Amino acid sequence: MVADSITLTDVTKRFGSFVAIDHLSLSVRQGEFFSMLGPSGSGKTTTLRLIAGFEKPTSGVIALDGEDVTAKAPFDRDVNTVFQDYALFPHMNVLDNVAYGLKVRGVAKEERYDRAHAMLELVQLDSKADYRIRQLSGGQQQRVALARALVLKPKVLLLDEPLSALDMKLRQQMQVELKHLQRELGITFVFVTHDQQEAMVMSDRIAVFNKGRIQQMGTPSEIYDHPANDFVAGFVGTTNLVPQQLSYDAGLGDGRYAIRPERITFSVSSEQSADGILTKGTVSDCTYLGTEYRIIVTLPGNVAFTVVRPAGESVPDPGDTLALAWNKSDMIALDGDK
Repeated sequence: MVADSITLTDVTKRFGSFVAIDHLSLSVRQGEFFSMLGPSGSGKTTTLRLIAGFEKPTSGVIALDGEDVTAKAPFDRDVNTVFQDYALFPHMNVLDNVAYGLKVRGVAKEERYDRAHAMLELVQLDSKADYRIRQLSGGQQQRVALARALVLKPKVLLLDEPLSALDMKLRQQMQVELKHLQRELGITFVFVTHDQQEAMVMSDRIAVFNKGRIQQMGTPSEIYDHPANDFVAGFVGTTNLVPQQLSYDAGLGDGRYAIRPERITFSVSSEQSADGILTKGTVSDCTYLGTEYRIIVTLPGNVAFTVVRPAGESVPDPGDTLALAWNKSDMIALDGDK
């Protein structure tokens, strides 16, 4: 059984009368890529700062490798942080930036430069060792920040939305590189993001935050296929809320249900399988997204549904009437938010 690297037990953080974290408990396993996902103000960055020691909890216990570190300062915790703005030193070259933490810890010059060169080689920047920070691209600066944090060999690396300033293509490239680096080093990564696709691509497990609480924690597939409540279903991926009358007509009672767009089949013909839910609607919009078409269908009662069709296939035109069908087994039962 894999031991826990980080444990938060009944942690609350208040700023005056505002409750930023509300009785939160979670465990992060050793060697895990763990993401904290949620909108701005949901509590994920505050949780990261509590783990790092930059904030002290109002109540509750924070433990690293089973040791209570709640009252310990950041420099007394075996963690390191990569910030959103990287916080690199512009007056130093790349090598000195990476070696700086080792210098502060009193590591001899030859050893610290050897370790810094080795870390730059790992992030494929050893050829840039003599460059100034301003000479690097955004992606290269991000790698320098990673190397500077990792050269200290922390047990836990905390990452506060480090990819948010990068353009989409570079961001996707760095997602793959970060995951590869984490697997190679075997260090526990705790990653904060508001981008659900980013969390899905990189994480072993995800904690979805809202209003200072964890709404759901699980693997990417668990969270996408079996969202715990309305908030998770709506925040992670695209979700259609099934009109209650349709659920009731299908014998599902008064419960609330959702269906993912890719689970819906549709046709301009009314001939559809009766094994599940069947309804009709009018196409109001059809958008080409490169890999797929996203089609908005208005159902009776002015309910907007999103359905998808792969690129290359025929698609309906606005104004067309579509017959939509999906299986009962693909419907997601929803609970209220926490």
